[in-house]
This record gives sequence, structure tokens and C-alpha cells, in this order.
Amino acid sequence: VQLLESGGGLVQAGGSLRLSCVASGRTFSRSAMGWFRQAPGKEREFVATINWSSGLTYYADSVKGRFTISRDNAKNAVYLQMSSLKPEDTAVYYCATRSSGLGVPRTNSQYDYWGQGTQVTVSS
Repeated sequence: VQLLESGGGLVQAGGSLRLSCVASGRTFSRSAMGWFRQAPGKEREFVATINWSSGLTYYADSVKGRFTISRDNAKNAVYLQMSSLKPEDTAVYYCATRSSGLGVPRTNSQYDYWGQGTQVTVSS
């Protein structure tokens, strides 16, 4: 299973970006897909997740109301629409998928496969 993120870049504070993550490889099952981020000198943190079958979503408090996660079953893709970006949103953003399980997983250890990451830089 390979996860490929795209859509990162440099944006001014208050701007928007849309991240994409496409899954490829052998047929796999997935119960959820999520986005995490890691800023320099900090640990990787949870951003958002979506349950693949129900569409239920969950967000970190720091992005709630500004970010929206969505999925496209046919394309095996998950998206993260980011609006009202702040300099503190600057980080490498990672896509991850969980093969099985219920609910909306929010920790690193609950995910099985990870992408390589895409850099998001928000200037003030």
C-alpha cells in the first residue's frame, strides 16, 4: 500500500490550501484515513480523521472550524481542505490509513500505513 500526498506549498496567513492523498497498491481494506502533522522540533500530532464507511469525522481542537476532511471512495483518496491558515499550521502533513477497527482513530499507533508527507508553510 502506498499513500501519496500532494497539495502542500507556501501560503500567506489567512489563505487556503487543499491537500490530497491517494492510496495505491494491492487491494486493501481500510476503516479510516487521517491526517497528521509534524512541525520542526515537535512530535507528530493528530489533525483530522474520517471513518471510511460512515463518513464520521473528528478534528483536533486546533483546526476545528478551519479544516475539513473528506473522502472519495472511487478514487481511494482523502482530502484536507485548510482555510484561515495560521503560521502555527506550518508543518509536514502526513496521510495515514488504518486497515480495520471502529470509530475515528486519533493516535499514531492506530494507523498502519503512512505517506511521505507534504510541506505546508504559512507565512505571517
